[in-house]
Formats: sequence, structure tokens, C-alpha cells
Amino acid sequence: MTETDVAPVRLTPGEVAPDFTLPDADGTPVSLASYRGRRVIVYCYPAALTPGCTTQAVDFTAAAGDLAEAGLDIIGISPDAPDKLLRFREKEELGITLVSDPEKEVLKAYGAFGPKKLYGKEVVGVIRSTFIIDAEGRIEKAAYNVKATGHVSKLLRDLGLS
Repeated sequence: MTETDVAPVRLTPGEVAPDFTLPDADGTPVSLASYRGRRVIVYCYPAALTPGCTTQAVDFTAAAGDLAEAGLDIIGISPDAPDKLLRFREKEELGITLVSDPEKEVLKAYGAFGPKKLYGKEVVGVIRSTFIIDAEGRIEKAAYNVKATGHVSKLLRDLGLS
């Protein structure tokens, strides 16, 4: 299957979240399975060091303390290489876990890679998406095509944290 004929899956509440182990900005493997017993926000974004993705990562960093108090950890997934994620983390002083999925296998498993509209044109790429995974590793909430700006504050409201 080529990237042009990707038919994205759509995860729904109650489904088991696709497990993954991906390298973080330091090259350390991060496994979803190691978060069992805690809720996790997994968010998928197109590219580090771009305006929308920076806004979203900075917002997640700002909310990380409140989310952690509520028992939620944060993992951001993009196709960027670990060294780019490291530059992103350092430049923006990000306090969240960012992992690299250059083969886009995990992004595809989450339905976060496929056809999307970009400036009125259909392109194939990362679909900005957010998933809340419960302590047992099941999808609690799946949101596709989310906006970079304002998404984290909406998520906090939806979780009753703001």
C-alpha cells in the first residue's frame, strides 16, 4: 500500500489502543504499555518546529501539571526524527514526552495518517488527532482533525479540569 492509497482507520471508545514502542527525543524507547494503570493523552501532530504544532506542544506543556494531577500523562507522536524532536523540546522548553514515528506505522494504526484537506487541497499526511487512553489501555476518547490553537483548553474543559 502506498501513502497515496491509505484508508485511515478510525478508533472508537472501548477499543484497545494500538500499543507502540517509539524512540523519544533522547532516543530512549517509550512504550504505551508502560503507562498501564494511568490514563494517557496521545496526540499526533504533523511536524515539530512549525507554528501550529509549536502552539499545541506549548499548550500541552502548560497544562501538563494539571493533567498529571488528574492522573493523565502526555505523549506526542510525529514522523520527525529524534534529533529534530530534541531541538523542538529545547527551543520551546517543552515538558512533555515527544516520540518519533518516521515509518508512520503508529500514526496509521491510530488513523492519524491519511488523506486530509490542507488549504482546500486534498493531501496525504498526518491528521492532527488526540486520544485519551484509559488505565487499562482502551480508547476513552478519539478526536480527529482537531485545531492546534485552543485544542488543549477545550480538552481541559471536556475533562472538567478548567
